[in-house]
Amino acid sequence: MKVGVPTEIKTDEYRVALTPAGVRELVEHGHEVFIQAGAGEGSAISDTEYTSQGAKILPDAAAVFAEVDMIVKVKEPQAVEVAMLEPRHTLFTYLHLAPDPELTQGLVDSGATCVAYETVEDIRGRLPLLAPMSEVAGKIATQAGAFMLEKPLGGRGILLGGVPGVAAAKVMIIGGGVVGMNAAFIALGMEATVYVYDRNIDRLRELDIAFGGRADTCYASTLDIEQRLPEVDLVIGAVLVHGAKAPYVIRREQLGLMKKGAVLVDVSIDQGGCFETSRATTHSDPTYEVDGVLHYCVANMPGAVPVTSTRALTNATMPYIVHVADSGAAQAARENPGLAKGVNVVGGKVTYAPVAEATGLPYYDALEALA
Repeated sequence: MKVGVPTEIKTDEYRVALTPAGVRELVEHGHEVFIQAGAGEGSAISDTEYTSQGAKILPDAAAVFAEVDMIVKVKEPQAVEVAMLEPRHTLFTYLHLAPDPELTQGLVDSGATCVAYETVEDIRGRLPLLAPMSEVAGKIATQAGAFMLEKPLGGRGILLGGVPGVAAAKVMIIGGGVVGMNAAFIALGMEATVYVYDRNIDRLRELDIAFGGRADTCYASTLDIEQRLPEVDLVIGAVLVHGAKAPYVIRREQLGLMKKGAVLVDVSIDQGGCFETSRATTHSDPTYEVDGVLHYCVANMPGAVPVTSTRALTNATMPYIVHVADSGAAQAARENPGLAKGVNVVGGKVTYAPVAEATGLPYYDALEALA
């Protein structure tokens, strides 16, 4: 199979979908790999490093799309990329379609087979291709929140860990999954007072053990969250419903309960955001203020640390990319039911139920559509 990697063009996105190690794996399996010139520069990977492992360099994205059968990316395709997709293509990337009916319709109209990293599952129902970026995003969320709490950035002017004689800031993390756990680890390392909220009691038990009792684990009822809001300085939203639009856990009217200059960090923004007042921002312009509360809603947080993120992503995606290249999307999906759950669009049909429900489009079984 011919596998192509275009340069990411989303604003402030510096990751790339394959490392030279990934190229080597594909070439050793008998596949051809085509990289857009300069695609790895943002992740400190030169074209020469790719060619030394057997890749061919093409001058632009149009040349890549025209040449290859499978396109491997990091972020969802932008409009100009959607226009280059054809029914013969398999697209493998993060898609986050539930909150984006326009993109979903564009992929449906393309006729391509579109596989989403974020809905691929392992045998335990976990999300192995989302996990590494969730780990990165969770850690960045706390770092960014701590920075935005500084007065010149619009925050309250409080140091997350405090100092002897002055209390630490209070951090509320809503969602105890991979993002929430990593956000909490960093907040605890910075010596903040940390509250982690989730609705899964077993998960709260696991987190209590993981944190060694240093963080308070709390059941995420609407009332308990609301009662905590007046005292916290930083809230990190880390809510995930597999492949679906994120639910709101803080409403506009509840912002009035919070301190002026408090900070909200919405890591769920790729799935529409878990705060009612959230809207996507960029690394270049990361924040805005609503009712005296600073919002940080960067839609590609891991893109800020591409040297780390690109390598972590390829480590996770590479076995799946090789499987699809070896067998084709249809056969690979039949052989791996977890990979089949990543198939969101096939030949003009939406094949992932939460996306169909969120966008109002008909749902079709993925394996039947692939057949």
